[in-house]
Amino acid sequence: MSTGSGAASAPAPDHDDSLPEAPEAPRKTSMFASLRVRNYRLFFLGQVVSNIGTWMQRIAQDWLVLSLTGSSAAVGITTALQFLPMLLFGLYGGVLVDRLRKRPTLLVTQSAMALTALALAALTLTGHVQVWHVYVAAFAMGLATVVDNPARQSFVSELVGRDQLQNAVSLNSANFQSARLVGPAVAGLMITGVGTGWAFLANGLSFVAPLSCLLLMRARELHAVRRAPRGKGQLREGLHYVAGRPELVWTIVLVGFVGTFGFNFPVFLSAFADDVFDAGAGEYSLFNTLMAVGSLTGALLAARRGTARLRVLIAAALAFGALEIVAATAPELWLFALLMIPIGVFGMTVNVTANTSIQMSTDPAMRGRVMALYMMVFLGGSPVGAPIVGWVTDTYGARVGFAAGGAVAATAAAVIGLVLARVGNLRLSVGWHRGHPQVRFVPRERREELAPAA
Repeated sequence: MSTGSGAASAPAPDHDDSLPEAPEAPRKTSMFASLRVRNYRLFFLGQVVSNIGTWMQRIAQDWLVLSLTGSSAAVGITTALQFLPMLLFGLYGGVLVDRLRKRPTLLVTQSAMALTALALAALTLTGHVQVWHVYVAAFAMGLATVVDNPARQSFVSELVGRDQLQNAVSLNSANFQSARLVGPAVAGLMITGVGTGWAFLANGLSFVAPLSCLLLMRARELHAVRRAPRGKGQLREGLHYVAGRPELVWTIVLVGFVGTFGFNFPVFLSAFADDVFDAGAGEYSLFNTLMAVGSLTGALLAARRGTARLRVLIAAALAFGALEIVAATAPELWLFALLMIPIGVFGMTVNVTANTSIQMSTDPAMRGRVMALYMMVFLGGSPVGAPIVGWVTDTYGARVGFAAGGAVAATAAAVIGLVLARVGNLRLSVGWHRGHPQVRFVPRERREELAPAA
Protein backbone atom coordinates (compact mmCIF):
# COMPACT_ATOMS: atom_id res chain seq x y z
CA MET A 1 0.00 0.00 0.00
CA SER A 2 1.25 3.42 -0.89
CA THR A 3 1.82 5.82 1.96
CA GLY A 4 3.16 8.68 -0.11
CA SER A 5 1.60 11.92 -1.13
CA GLY A 6 -1.14 10.25 -3.09
CA ALA A 7 -0.35 11.95 -6.37
CA ALA A 8 0.57 8.69 -7.98
CA SER A 9 -2.72 7.16 -6.95
CA ALA A 10 -4.91 9.91 -8.36
CA PRO A 11 -7.02 8.71 -11.27
CA ALA A 12 -6.13 9.82 -14.71
CA PRO A 13 -8.55 10.35 -17.59
CA ASP A 14 -9.36 7.29 -19.62
CA HIS A 15 -8.41 8.23 -23.14
CA ASP A 16 -10.83 5.79 -24.70
CA ASP A 17 -14.39 6.52 -23.82
CA SER A 18 -14.89 7.43 -20.20
CA LEU A 19 -14.79 10.25 -17.73
CA PRO A 20 -11.74 10.59 -15.46
CA GLU A 21 -11.55 7.31 -13.62
CA ALA A 22 -10.37 5.89 -10.34
CA PRO A 23 -7.36 3.56 -10.58
CA GLU A 24 -8.46 0.29 -12.06
CA ALA A 25 -8.73 -2.88 -10.02
CA PRO A 26 -8.82 -6.29 -11.71
CA ARG A 27 -11.74 -6.34 -14.13
CA LYS A 28 -13.02 -9.79 -13.20
CA THR A 29 -13.41 -11.03 -9.66
CA SER A 30 -15.42 -13.53 -7.69
CA MET A 31 -18.52 -11.95 -6.21
CA PHE A 32 -17.53 -13.08 -2.69
CA ALA A 33 -13.71 -12.99 -3.01
CA SER A 34 -13.04 -10.85 0.06
CA LEU A 35 -14.94 -13.28 2.32
CA ARG A 36 -11.93 -15.61 2.03
CA VAL A 37 -10.13 -13.23 4.41
CA ARG A 38 -10.81 -14.38 7.99
CA ASN A 39 -10.82 -10.92 9.59
CA TYR A 40 -13.14 -9.52 6.96
CA ARG A 41 -15.41 -12.57 7.30
CA LEU A 42 -15.76 -11.85 11.04
CA PHE A 43 -16.41 -8.17 10.33
CA PHE A 44 -19.04 -9.11 7.74
CA LEU A 45 -20.84 -11.55 10.06
CA GLY A 46 -20.94 -9.08 12.93
CA GLN A 47 -22.35 -6.39 10.69
CA VAL A 48 -25.11 -8.70 9.40
CA VAL A 49 -26.61 -8.96 12.88
CA SER A 50 -26.04 -5.33 13.80
CA ASN A 51 -27.45 -4.04 10.51
CA ILE A 52 -30.70 -5.97 11.00
CA GLY A 53 -31.08 -4.26 14.36
CA THR A 54 -30.24 -0.89 12.85
CA TRP A 55 -32.96 -1.23 10.22
CA MET A 56 -35.45 -2.31 12.86
CA GLN A 57 -34.68 0.82 14.86
CA ARG A 58 -34.93 3.08 11.79
CA ILE A 59 -38.40 1.86 10.97
CA ALA A 60 -39.54 1.92 14.59
CA GLN A 61 -38.07 5.38 15.18
CA ASP A 62 -39.77 6.94 12.14
CA TRP A 63 -43.10 5.32 12.92
CA LEU A 64 -42.92 6.28 16.60
CA VAL A 65 -42.31 9.94 15.74
CA LEU A 66 -45.13 9.92 13.18
CA SER A 67 -47.45 8.31 15.76
CA LEU A 68 -46.53 10.82 18.46
CA THR A 69 -46.80 13.93 16.26
CA GLY A 70 -48.67 13.07 13.04
CA SER A 71 -46.14 15.23 11.18
CA SER A 72 -43.81 14.38 8.30
CA ALA A 73 -41.80 17.46 9.25
CA ALA A 74 -41.17 15.89 12.70
CA VAL A 75 -39.84 12.75 10.98
CA GLY A 76 -37.60 15.04 8.96
CA ILE A 77 -36.37 16.76 12.13
CA THR A 78 -35.52 13.38 13.66
CA THR A 79 -33.52 12.43 10.57
CA ALA A 80 -31.84 15.84 10.62
CA LEU A 81 -30.81 15.51 14.26
CA GLN A 82 -29.35 12.07 13.61
CA PHE A 83 -27.10 13.42 10.86
CA LEU A 84 -26.47 16.93 12.23
CA PRO A 85 -23.37 15.85 14.22
CA MET A 86 -21.83 14.53 11.00
CA LEU A 87 -22.37 17.91 9.38
CA LEU A 88 -20.94 19.81 12.35
CA PHE A 89 -18.10 17.56 13.45
CA GLY A 90 -17.53 15.09 10.60
CA LEU A 91 -14.17 16.50 9.51
CA TYR A 92 -12.84 16.42 13.07
CA GLY A 93 -13.96 12.81 13.30
CA GLY A 94 -11.89 12.06 10.20
CA VAL A 95 -8.79 13.64 11.77
CA LEU A 96 -9.26 11.43 14.85
CA VAL A 97 -9.72 8.32 12.72
CA ASP A 98 -6.46 8.98 10.83
CA ARG A 99 -4.65 9.22 14.18
CA LEU A 100 -6.25 6.27 16.00
CA ARG A 101 -6.18 2.51 15.57
CA LYS A 102 -9.42 1.52 13.89
CA ARG A 103 -10.37 -1.62 15.81
CA PRO A 104 -10.27 -0.13 19.36
CA THR A 105 -12.04 2.95 18.03
CA LEU A 106 -14.88 0.82 16.66
CA LEU A 107 -15.21 -1.02 19.96
CA VAL A 108 -15.89 2.30 21.69
CA THR A 109 -18.30 3.73 19.09
CA GLN A 110 -20.32 0.52 18.73
CA SER A 111 -20.69 0.28 22.51
CA ALA A 112 -21.94 3.88 22.67
CA MET A 113 -24.60 3.20 20.04
CA ALA A 114 -25.73 0.06 21.87
CA LEU A 115 -26.26 2.02 25.09
CA THR A 116 -28.25 4.70 23.27
CA ALA A 117 -30.61 2.12 21.74
CA LEU A 118 -31.10 0.41 25.10
CA ALA A 119 -31.94 3.73 26.78
CA LEU A 120 -34.59 4.51 24.15
CA ALA A 121 -35.99 0.99 24.54
CA ALA A 122 -36.34 1.48 28.29
CA LEU A 123 -38.21 4.78 27.85
CA THR A 124 -40.56 3.33 25.24
CA LEU A 125 -41.30 0.05 27.02
CA THR A 126 -42.10 1.86 30.28
CA GLY A 127 -44.51 4.21 28.50
CA HIS A 128 -42.56 7.38 29.32
CA VAL A 129 -41.26 8.16 25.83
CA GLN A 130 -41.87 11.61 24.38
CA VAL A 131 -40.84 12.97 21.02
CA TRP A 132 -37.96 14.95 22.52
CA HIS A 133 -36.54 11.70 23.89
CA VAL A 134 -36.39 10.36 20.34
CA TYR A 135 -34.73 13.60 19.20
CA VAL A 136 -32.05 13.26 21.89
CA ALA A 137 -31.45 9.58 21.07
CA ALA A 138 -31.14 10.39 17.36
CA PHE A 139 -28.61 13.13 18.09
CA ALA A 140 -26.62 10.81 20.40
CA MET A 141 -26.49 8.15 17.69
CA GLY A 142 -25.27 10.82 15.31
CA LEU A 143 -22.44 11.82 17.66
CA ALA A 144 -21.16 8.23 17.75
CA THR A 145 -21.47 8.02 13.97
CA VAL A 146 -19.10 10.99 13.53
CA VAL A 147 -16.20 8.67 14.38
CA ASP A 148 -17.78 5.28 13.70
CA ASN A 149 -18.58 5.88 10.03
CA PRO A 150 -15.14 6.96 8.73
CA ALA A 151 -13.52 4.36 10.99
CA ARG A 152 -15.63 1.53 9.55
CA GLN A 153 -15.18 2.77 5.98
CA SER A 154 -11.40 3.05 6.20
CA PHE A 155 -11.03 -0.14 8.31
CA VAL A 156 -12.15 -2.20 5.32
CA SER A 157 -8.87 -1.52 3.49
CA GLU A 158 -6.94 -2.75 6.55
CA LEU A 159 -8.99 -5.96 6.54
CA VAL A 160 -8.61 -6.92 2.87
CA GLY A 161 -5.93 -4.72 1.29
CA ARG A 162 -6.18 -2.60 -1.83
CA ASP A 163 -6.62 -5.44 -4.35
CA GLN A 164 -9.95 -6.56 -2.89
CA LEU A 165 -11.21 -3.17 -1.72
CA GLN A 166 -13.82 -2.78 -4.50
CA ASN A 167 -15.25 -6.21 -3.72
CA ALA A 168 -15.28 -5.65 0.05
CA VAL A 169 -16.97 -2.24 -0.21
CA SER A 170 -19.64 -3.74 -2.46
CA LEU A 171 -20.20 -6.68 -0.11
CA ASN A 172 -20.52 -4.26 2.82
CA SER A 173 -23.33 -2.55 0.92
CA ALA A 174 -24.88 -5.91 0.07
CA ASN A 175 -24.65 -6.81 3.75
CA PHE A 176 -26.45 -3.62 4.75
CA GLN A 177 -29.14 -4.10 2.14
CA SER A 178 -29.62 -7.79 2.99
CA ALA A 179 -30.33 -6.68 6.54
CA ARG A 180 -32.74 -4.16 5.07
CA LEU A 181 -34.75 -7.06 3.66
CA VAL A 182 -35.12 -8.59 7.12
CA GLY A 183 -35.09 -5.60 9.48
CA PRO A 184 -38.10 -3.65 8.15
CA ALA A 185 -40.20 -6.80 7.83
CA VAL A 186 -39.44 -7.85 11.41
CA ALA A 187 -39.94 -4.28 12.61
CA GLY A 188 -43.35 -4.09 10.94
CA LEU A 189 -44.44 -7.30 12.66
CA MET A 190 -42.99 -6.20 15.97
CA ILE A 191 -44.56 -2.71 15.86
CA THR A 192 -48.04 -4.03 15.10
CA GLY A 193 -47.66 -7.01 17.45
CA VAL A 194 -45.85 -5.83 20.61
CA GLY A 195 -44.84 -2.20 20.04
CA THR A 196 -41.86 -0.09 18.95
CA GLY A 197 -39.95 -0.48 22.22
CA TRP A 198 -39.05 -4.09 21.47
CA ALA A 199 -37.49 -3.05 18.16
CA PHE A 200 -35.23 -0.61 20.02
CA LEU A 201 -34.31 -3.34 22.51
CA ALA A 202 -33.45 -5.76 19.68
CA ASN A 203 -31.16 -3.18 18.12
CA GLY A 204 -29.35 -2.55 21.40
CA LEU A 205 -28.73 -6.26 21.90
CA SER A 206 -27.63 -6.75 18.28
CA PHE A 207 -24.40 -4.83 18.95
CA VAL A 208 -23.11 -7.84 20.88
CA ALA A 209 -22.33 -9.47 17.51
CA PRO A 210 -19.99 -6.83 15.99
CA LEU A 211 -18.29 -6.23 19.34
CA SER A 212 -17.57 -9.96 19.70
CA CYS A 213 -16.30 -10.24 16.12
CA LEU A 214 -13.97 -7.25 16.55
CA LEU A 215 -12.46 -8.91 19.63
CA LEU A 216 -11.97 -12.20 17.75
CA MET A 217 -9.96 -10.64 14.89
CA ARG A 218 -6.23 -11.38 14.51
CA ALA A 219 -4.32 -8.12 14.69
CA ARG A 220 -1.27 -9.61 12.96
CA GLU A 221 -3.34 -10.28 9.82
CA LEU A 222 -4.45 -6.68 9.36
CA HIS A 223 -2.87 -4.68 6.53
CA ALA A 224 -0.73 -2.07 8.27
CA VAL A 225 -1.50 1.54 7.41
CA ARG A 226 0.62 4.47 8.55
CA ARG A 227 -1.36 6.56 11.02
CA ALA A 228 -1.18 10.33 10.93
CA PRO A 229 0.81 11.79 13.84
CA ARG A 230 -0.63 14.48 16.05
CA GLY A 231 -0.04 17.88 14.54
CA LYS A 232 -1.53 21.22 13.65
CA GLY A 233 -3.27 21.92 10.39
CA GLN A 234 -4.33 18.32 9.66
CA LEU A 235 -7.91 19.30 8.97
CA ARG A 236 -6.77 21.99 6.54
CA GLU A 237 -4.33 19.53 4.99
CA GLY A 238 -7.17 17.10 4.26
CA LEU A 239 -9.29 19.81 2.63
CA HIS A 240 -6.37 20.94 0.45
CA TYR A 241 -5.77 17.31 -0.56
CA VAL A 242 -9.34 16.97 -1.82
CA ALA A 243 -9.42 20.42 -3.41
CA GLY A 244 -6.48 19.52 -5.64
CA ARG A 245 -8.24 16.50 -7.14
CA PRO A 246 -11.27 17.28 -9.36
CA GLU A 247 -12.34 13.62 -9.46
CA LEU A 248 -12.76 13.72 -5.66
CA VAL A 249 -14.34 17.17 -5.51
CA TRP A 250 -17.06 16.56 -8.08
CA THR A 251 -17.87 13.07 -6.82
CA ILE A 252 -18.40 14.46 -3.32
CA VAL A 253 -20.49 17.35 -4.68
CA LEU A 254 -22.73 14.94 -6.60
CA VAL A 255 -23.35 12.60 -3.67
CA GLY A 256 -24.04 15.72 -1.58
CA PHE A 257 -26.94 16.73 -3.81
CA VAL A 258 -28.24 13.18 -4.13
CA GLY A 259 -27.94 12.46 -0.40
CA THR A 260 -29.41 15.80 0.71
CA PHE A 261 -32.50 15.82 -1.51
CA GLY A 262 -32.94 12.35 -3.04
CA PHE A 263 -32.24 9.99 -0.15
CA ASN A 264 -34.75 11.33 2.39
CA PHE A 265 -36.77 8.11 2.27
CA PRO A 266 -37.94 8.22 5.91
CA VAL A 267 -39.83 11.41 5.01
CA PHE A 268 -41.02 10.33 1.55
CA LEU A 269 -42.07 6.75 2.25
CA SER A 270 -43.78 7.38 5.58
CA ALA A 271 -45.80 10.20 3.94
CA PHE A 272 -46.81 8.01 0.99
CA ALA A 273 -47.85 5.17 3.31
CA ASP A 274 -49.81 7.41 5.69
CA ASP A 275 -51.19 10.23 3.51
CA VAL A 276 -51.25 9.14 -0.15
CA PHE A 277 -52.31 5.50 0.19
CA ASP A 278 -53.91 5.68 3.68
CA ALA A 279 -51.93 2.60 4.74
CA GLY A 280 -50.01 1.63 7.88
CA ALA A 281 -46.69 0.40 9.26
CA GLY A 282 -46.90 -2.82 7.25
CA GLU A 283 -47.01 -1.00 3.90
CA TYR A 284 -44.25 1.38 5.04
CA SER A 285 -42.09 -1.64 5.84
CA LEU A 286 -42.99 -3.14 2.45
CA PHE A 287 -41.71 -0.05 0.63
CA ASN A 288 -38.41 -0.27 2.51
CA THR A 289 -38.15 -4.01 1.91
CA LEU A 290 -38.68 -3.73 -1.86
CA MET A 291 -36.16 -0.91 -2.05
CA ALA A 292 -33.74 -3.18 -0.20
CA VAL A 293 -34.27 -5.87 -2.87
CA GLY A 294 -33.15 -3.39 -5.50
CA SER A 295 -30.29 -2.09 -3.35
CA LEU A 296 -29.03 -5.62 -2.71
CA THR A 297 -29.11 -6.31 -6.45
CA GLY A 298 -27.19 -3.11 -7.14
CA ALA A 299 -24.56 -3.97 -4.51
CA LEU A 300 -24.02 -7.50 -5.85
CA LEU A 301 -23.68 -6.19 -9.40
CA ALA A 302 -21.09 -3.72 -8.13
CA ALA A 303 -19.19 -6.59 -6.47
CA ARG A 304 -18.77 -8.17 -9.92
CA ARG A 305 -17.37 -5.01 -11.47
CA GLY A 306 -13.63 -4.52 -11.38
CA THR A 307 -13.61 -0.74 -11.71
CA ALA A 308 -15.40 2.24 -10.20
CA ARG A 309 -16.12 4.39 -13.26
CA LEU A 310 -17.38 7.92 -12.85
CA ARG A 311 -19.50 7.61 -15.99
CA VAL A 312 -21.39 4.80 -14.20
CA LEU A 313 -21.85 7.12 -11.23
CA ILE A 314 -23.28 9.92 -13.39
CA ALA A 315 -25.62 7.60 -15.33
CA ALA A 316 -26.87 5.93 -12.14
CA ALA A 317 -27.57 9.28 -10.46
CA LEU A 318 -29.53 10.45 -13.52
CA ALA A 319 -31.60 7.25 -13.56
CA PHE A 320 -32.14 7.45 -9.80
CA GLY A 321 -33.53 10.98 -9.98
CA ALA A 322 -35.72 10.22 -12.99
CA LEU A 323 -37.22 7.15 -11.32
CA GLU A 324 -38.10 9.14 -8.20
CA ILE A 325 -40.02 11.59 -10.39
CA VAL A 326 -41.87 8.69 -12.05
CA ALA A 327 -42.65 7.07 -8.67
CA ALA A 328 -44.05 10.36 -7.38
CA THR A 329 -46.79 10.15 -10.02
CA ALA A 330 -47.66 6.47 -9.42
CA PRO A 331 -51.49 6.24 -9.07
CA GLU A 332 -51.61 2.90 -7.26
CA LEU A 333 -49.84 1.50 -4.21
CA TRP A 334 -48.64 -1.63 -6.02
CA LEU A 335 -46.99 0.38 -8.80
CA PHE A 336 -45.33 2.72 -6.33
CA ALA A 337 -44.06 -0.28 -4.38
CA LEU A 338 -42.61 -1.96 -7.48
CA LEU A 339 -40.76 1.21 -8.47
CA MET A 340 -38.87 1.00 -5.19
CA ILE A 341 -36.83 -1.88 -6.69
CA PRO A 342 -35.13 0.02 -9.57
CA ILE A 343 -34.78 3.09 -7.33
CA GLY A 344 -32.87 0.85 -4.93
CA VAL A 345 -30.68 -0.55 -7.72
CA PHE A 346 -29.57 2.84 -9.00
CA GLY A 347 -29.35 4.43 -5.56
CA MET A 348 -26.98 1.69 -4.42
CA THR A 349 -24.96 1.97 -7.63
CA VAL A 350 -24.42 5.65 -6.83
CA ASN A 351 -23.42 4.82 -3.27
CA VAL A 352 -20.98 1.98 -4.02
CA THR A 353 -19.39 3.59 -7.07
CA ALA A 354 -18.76 6.88 -5.28
CA ASN A 355 -17.46 5.18 -2.14
CA THR A 356 -15.07 2.87 -3.99
CA SER A 357 -13.85 5.56 -6.37
CA ILE A 358 -12.98 7.87 -3.49
CA GLN A 359 -11.25 5.20 -1.39
CA MET A 360 -9.16 3.92 -4.28
CA SER A 361 -8.19 7.46 -5.29
CA THR A 362 -7.03 8.46 -1.82
CA ASP A 363 -3.72 7.94 -0.06
CA PRO A 364 -4.20 5.61 2.95
CA ALA A 365 -2.79 8.20 5.38
CA MET A 366 -5.50 10.63 4.24
CA ARG A 367 -8.34 8.14 3.94
CA GLY A 368 -9.98 8.87 7.29
CA ARG A 369 -10.22 12.60 6.55
CA VAL A 370 -11.37 12.13 2.97
CA MET A 371 -13.97 9.53 3.91
CA ALA A 372 -15.14 11.76 6.76
CA LEU A 373 -15.66 14.59 4.27
CA TYR A 374 -17.49 12.21 1.94
CA MET A 375 -19.73 10.89 4.72
CA MET A 376 -20.23 14.40 6.11
CA VAL A 377 -21.56 15.56 2.77
CA PHE A 378 -23.53 12.39 1.98
CA LEU A 379 -25.07 11.87 5.42
CA GLY A 380 -24.60 15.32 6.90
CA GLY A 381 -26.66 16.88 4.14
CA SER A 382 -29.77 15.39 5.75
CA PRO A 383 -29.97 18.10 8.45
CA VAL A 384 -30.36 20.56 5.58
CA GLY A 385 -32.47 18.46 3.23
CA ALA A 386 -34.77 16.55 5.61
CA PRO A 387 -36.55 19.58 7.12
CA ILE A 388 -36.84 21.18 3.67
CA VAL A 389 -38.36 18.14 1.99
CA GLY A 390 -40.44 17.51 5.11
CA TRP A 391 -41.87 21.04 4.86
CA VAL A 392 -42.47 20.68 1.11
CA THR A 393 -44.17 17.33 1.74
CA ASP A 394 -46.42 18.72 4.49
CA THR A 395 -47.25 21.87 2.50
CA TYR A 396 -47.63 20.62 -1.06
CA GLY A 397 -48.09 16.88 -0.59
CA ALA A 398 -45.93 13.76 -0.71
CA ARG A 399 -45.97 13.57 -4.51
CA VAL A 400 -44.51 17.05 -4.95
CA GLY A 401 -41.88 16.45 -2.25
CA PHE A 402 -40.71 13.16 -3.79
CA ALA A 403 -40.64 14.58 -7.33
CA ALA A 404 -38.69 17.65 -6.18
CA GLY A 405 -36.04 15.44 -4.54
CA GLY A 406 -35.66 13.39 -7.72
CA ALA A 407 -35.46 16.51 -9.89
CA VAL A 408 -32.59 17.94 -7.82
CA ALA A 409 -30.66 14.64 -8.00
CA ALA A 410 -31.11 14.29 -11.78
CA THR A 411 -30.22 17.93 -12.46
CA ALA A 412 -27.07 17.70 -10.32
CA ALA A 413 -25.99 14.54 -12.16
CA ALA A 414 -26.46 16.15 -15.58
CA VAL A 415 -24.59 19.34 -14.67
CA ILE A 416 -21.69 17.54 -12.94
CA GLY A 417 -21.44 15.07 -15.82
CA LEU A 418 -20.91 17.98 -18.19
CA VAL A 419 -18.36 19.54 -15.82
CA LEU A 420 -16.38 16.29 -15.59
CA ALA A 421 -16.53 15.93 -19.36
CA ARG A 422 -15.01 19.39 -19.73
CA VAL A 423 -12.36 18.62 -17.09
CA GLY A 424 -11.47 15.44 -18.97
CA ASN A 425 -11.52 17.25 -22.35
CA LEU A 426 -14.36 15.02 -23.51
CA ARG A 427 -17.27 15.52 -25.88
CA LEU A 428 -20.60 13.75 -26.25
CA SER A 429 -20.64 11.20 -29.06
CA VAL A 430 -23.91 9.79 -30.46
CA GLY A 431 -23.74 6.93 -32.94
CA TRP A 432 -24.41 3.27 -33.63
CA HIS A 433 -22.57 0.22 -32.37
CA ARG A 434 -23.46 -3.28 -33.64
CA GLY A 435 -26.87 -2.08 -34.71
CA HIS A 436 -27.70 -0.30 -31.45
CA PRO A 437 -27.66 3.42 -30.59
CA GLN A 438 -24.71 4.42 -28.41
CA VAL A 439 -24.27 7.59 -26.39
CA ARG A 440 -20.90 8.13 -24.73
CA PHE A 441 -18.15 10.63 -24.02
CA VAL A 442 -15.02 10.56 -26.21
CA PRO A 443 -11.84 12.69 -26.15
CA ARG A 444 -12.09 15.86 -28.21
CA GLU A 445 -8.93 14.88 -30.08
CA ARG A 446 -10.59 11.70 -31.31
CA ARG A 447 -13.55 13.64 -32.70
CA GLU A 448 -11.14 15.93 -34.52
CA GLU A 449 -9.24 12.96 -35.96
CA LEU A 450 -12.48 11.37 -37.19
CA ALA A 451 -13.71 14.57 -38.82
CA PRO A 452 -13.48 14.48 -42.65
CA ALA A 453 -10.74 16.55 -44.22
CA ALA A 454 -11.82 19.88 -45.73
